[in-house]
Amino acid sequence: MTSSTLRAPAGLVTRDGEGHGNVYAKEPRMEYASADAGWGFHERAEKLNGRLAMLGFAAALATELMTGEGLLRTIGL
Repeated sequence: MTSSTLRAPAGLVTRDGEGHGNVYAKEPRMEYASADAGWGFHERAEKLNGRLAMLGFAAALATELMTGEGLLRTIGL
């Protein structure tokens, strides 16, 4: 098969810096939702997610320091 017989669907082909065609999926543009939206990426949700992740990490570290074993061993994995 030659490259002329293989055709990607329109809109999926991107070009690299040298002009060669890529058949990788285009990444959708990330848009932030308004702060009052219930779902989606918005600053309030991202801050909450980051803070909860920090609390989880601190809890895992505290558990490891108190028991003297790793977290996975403590929960039986």
